Amino acid sequence: MRCLRDKLAQANLKLGRNYPEPKLVYHQRGTSAGTAWLETYEIRLNPVLLMENEQEFIDEVVPHELAHLLVWKTFGRVSPHGKEWKWMMESVLGVPARRTHRFELGSVRTNTFPYRCKCQQHQLTVRRHNRVVRGEAVYRCRQCGEPLMSE
Repeated sequence: MRCLRDKLAQANLKLGRNYPEPKLVYHQRGTSAGTAWLETYEIRLNPVLLMENEQEFIDEVVPHELAHLLVWKTFGRVSPHGKEWKWMMESVLGVPARRTHRFELGSVRTNTFPYRCKCQQHQLTVRRHNRVVRGEAVYRCRQCGEPLMSE
């Protein structure tokens, strides 16, 4: 909570604003470290990943989600990890703008399904696997750009 308050104070000073403190809840599940809920001005954090990666979580995830809320308050709806978010992370909050965390996920990963692309194997969650099976989604590898195929 102290990190959130410190980063918010830093942002308010640099932006010349007085944005309120967002609500902080520990109800995020799965492999997401955190999410920013714009409409409720709330940050949801994954308590398991927080306990397992305390310092990195505080240094990276909390500012990452705060940046989403501050960008929304400052610019309105824009691309989630676009230039405004990157600017907020690096120039205002002083944190490297990384889109995803690098935490070990063994303790929070539930059933996964193996998929392949041209360059590697991937593990899709039950939800994503079901979306593929129902024809609602196609997922692509971030490295080679090829669609993921069930093994």
